[in-house]
Amino acid sequence: MSMEKLEQGNCRALPAGTPPMGQAQIDAGLAQLPGWAHRDGAIGKTFAFKNYAETIAFVNAVAAIAQREDHHPDLSVGYDKCRVAYSTHSVGGISENDFICAAKVEALCRT
Repeated sequence: MSMEKLEQGNCRALPAGTPPMGQAQIDAGLAQLPGWAHRDGAIGKTFAFKNYAETIAFVNAVAAIAQREDHHPDLSVGYDKCRVAYSTHSVGGISENDFICAAKVEALCRT
């Protein structure tokens, strides 16, 4: 799925028993997201900022996306950086929802 389609997509509830994406699907999705990597069962990226105010503005924008999509990342916040990591607990791995939200987060830094 292209970056544009991911950005325009919306997360959906996944039925019980939905399997997580396989490695080939994950690799194809990561190819659309510069700087994102798959590790520790999640896809993630660390974003750098000039100062704490910029970092917190980013965190708040990510939180708004999470609430709107009902899909919440793990965030690690520092003075001038924030690591965003997505996984889908209900499938025990990575799902398309993770890539949709990652693309929306990535778009924040292009504006």
